[in-house]
Parts: sequence; C-alpha cells; structure tokens
Amino acid sequence: MIKMFSTIAVTGLMALAMTGVSQAQERTFRKMTSGQPAALQGAMTQSQARKACRMEMGRSRESKSAINKKMRTCMDLKMNGN
Repeated sequence: MIKMFSTIAVTGLMALAMTGVSQAQERTFRKMTSGQPAALQGAMTQSQARKACRMEMGRSRESKSAINKKMRTCMDLKMNGN
C-alpha cells in the first residue's frame, strides 16, 4: 500500500516538474521571438535594391530575360545585406 502511494506521488511530482519545464521553455521562446527583428547590416529595401541594381546594370546590351535574371540575383543579394 505504501509502495503504491509513493509510486503515485513520484509520478505526480514528475508530471508537475515536466509541465514546469515546458512552461519555462515556452516563456523563454516567447521572449526571444517578440520584438523587432534584428536588422541586417547593409540590407536594403526592395525599392532601394531595385534602384541600385538598375544603376549597376546601366545600359547593358543583353536580352531582356538575361537582364531580368541578373536583376533578380542582384536584388536578392542587396536585400540580404551582401
């Protein structure tokens, strides 16, 4: 009888401890993900990147599809801070 009560008590304490840990992890995660995202150094907005890439491309004499591919690549790099 005593063994059964101690087993139930230990099981209850383990369950209580596990919920406490998960709640603490959830609070920590919420603190980490709340607020403003970290700004990337040198990153541009889409319009800024488009203008800068257009200036870089200048008057290139390539096909429209080639220029579009290069523009997309250039804008991705500039928007990611590279």
